[in-house]
Amino acid sequence: MYEPVSFGREEDTTQHNTIQQDRLGCWVVMAESVDLDRAIVQWLEWDKNPQTLAEVRRLNCDGDIDQLRECFGSRMRFGTAGMRSTMGPGFSRINDLTIIQTTQGLCRCLEKSFSDIKDRGVVIGFDARAHPPSGSSSKRFARLAATVLASQGIPIYLFSRITPTPLVPFTVSQLKLCAGIMVTASHNPKQDNGYKVYWSNGAQIISPHDKEIAKAIEENLEPWSESWNDKLVDNSSLIKDPYEDMKSKYLECLQKHCFNRDINKETKLKFVHTSVHGVGHEFVQAALASFNFTNLLAVPEQKDPDPEFPTVKYPNPEEGKDVLTLSFALADKEGATVILANDPDADRLAVAEKQERGEWKVFSGNELGALLGWWIFTCWKKQNKEPSSLKKTYMLSSTVSSKILQAIALKEGFHFEETLTGFKWMGNKAKELIDKGNTVLFAFEEAIGYMSTEFVLDKDGVSAAAIVAEMASYLATKNTNLTQQLKAIYEEYGYHLSKASYFICHKPEIISQIFQNLRNYNETNQYPKTCGSFAVSDIRDLTTGYDSSQPDKKAVLPTSSSSQMITFTFKNGCVATMRTSGTEPKVKYYTELCAPPGNSDFEKLKEELNDLVNALVEHFFQPDKNGLTSQPT
Repeated sequence: MYEPVSFGREEDTTQHNTIQQDRLGCWVVMAESVDLDRAIVQWLEWDKNPQTLAEVRRLNCDGDIDQLRECFGSRMRFGTAGMRSTMGPGFSRINDLTIIQTTQGLCRCLEKSFSDIKDRGVVIGFDARAHPPSGSSSKRFARLAATVLASQGIPIYLFSRITPTPLVPFTVSQLKLCAGIMVTASHNPKQDNGYKVYWSNGAQIISPHDKEIAKAIEENLEPWSESWNDKLVDNSSLIKDPYEDMKSKYLECLQKHCFNRDINKETKLKFVHTSVHGVGHEFVQAALASFNFTNLLAVPEQKDPDPEFPTVKYPNPEEGKDVLTLSFALADKEGATVILANDPDADRLAVAEKQERGEWKVFSGNELGALLGWWIFTCWKKQNKEPSSLKKTYMLSSTVSSKILQAIALKEGFHFEETLTGFKWMGNKAKELIDKGNTVLFAFEEAIGYMSTEFVLDKDGVSAAAIVAEMASYLATKNTNLTQQLKAIYEEYGYHLSKASYFICHKPEIISQIFQNLRNYNETNQYPKTCGSFAVSDIRDLTTGYDSSQPDKKAVLPTSSSSQMITFTFKNGCVATMRTSGTEPKVKYYTELCAPPGNSDFEKLKEELNDLVNALVEHFFQPDKNGLTSQPT
């Protein structure tokens, strides 16, 4: 979510360090760059957090140039919907001071954008993350953000308790606020945190708002006189707690999407839920109760928030079975057949189902997207008998996600639209369509993110959990299950086999070189025409704006030179996209092979996709040559 920007010169000047005495009387080896030196001095003047200030003083006194460079050699930049980084001292990390600086910039930007900002206000939510060594926590950051805004006379709706991320955009829309802030790093490792911003339309910010906020941050780096005075949060009449009202309103809106209340109450199915030490437990329990379910079991070791995430290596259910070990054990013990798993901020959902032979199937994001798309359309169709309403009905997915919704749309008569990767694009596109009088039934991305309602214009793992449970409950009355229904969807609309994974790479220059090699394949100044034995038919490069399938060779979707993304369409019908992650040191790939309905040779299709993925890895990624660390698919 952030892009480092160098403070100082690029050249190595390590031989030009100078010894000088700082204002604390410590003799230190100051950083080689004048700009780096200035950044450290600014920190010592501006920071009022005892832990982070003491840590910087220690690094100065120890002359720890490497650590000082790591903390101060770059500044977090406000980027995709906000920022995300490690908690700790320095301008490259998230801490009290960088939260204050970011909020000051956001404040000035909001004041310019909304003349009625002091009437409407901003909502702020937070998850359960904490970092004791730096005195940091999501709650502390939320209080400081509220302090900055309230000090300028802006009304603040500050949640008094941890909340799922979806409740913030929900509150923006319900109360018609100017913006929303959510302090969370979602499923990132425990040492990370983030600052996510929603605009007045209830969707994540996109350009030009992100650029305007970034500029305003740079213009308001020095803390204002009241920015550190978080006692304002306890004493100001501008601060209100929307927790109970918004929770009740959210559940009230969600109940309108329940279609089989009696079936849900009588179902014999048992469900297991894990919040993976995050914020989801209370809300998912309430959501399923609002759908009349009475048989939801919580994984006891993971239901309470814990910023250490002690039972998992990574708190990300997208990783699959490794994160669900305790869920499997509880489900096997209690006879449950469906597992619902949220990530720590409850905006994503993973689902697993027990198979006939006793093993567990963890649905991919694309598979669950197919099931939810089918189910939501089926329920909508039962309520909307007028065929003409299809003309104003839409579903969305990101460009790296399965095209199964497109196949369903072509057969059923509603509209499908593709967006760039990320819910900031889908949320804004959904709002644009809704404002024109259309209905957006569903949107999803393969990274287990689902927008199953129109009242939250972002991915929402709470509503998705309730809707998946109801779908499973209904299917049980037809003597079938999620796995069998997925097969039925593919048989009716065509098989959509997908395979996605990623490589870890901590060297940005290597990742850049991988993509530049693809644009100058085998030093030919051309993109590759083959990948092993697979012929390439079209190429779309959303970094440069090139698309060979278009008459003018220009891409239709927006482009960005700051990120890498190339899509290859092969003559066998497979589509493969390679892209960089915006939040992690990863280079990712997504592949899908589509076959028309009636093609029942599933194993042959699966083998063909596997062969193509192997060729993609061998010829395009070249992991051994580039020193990439592979991950299991």
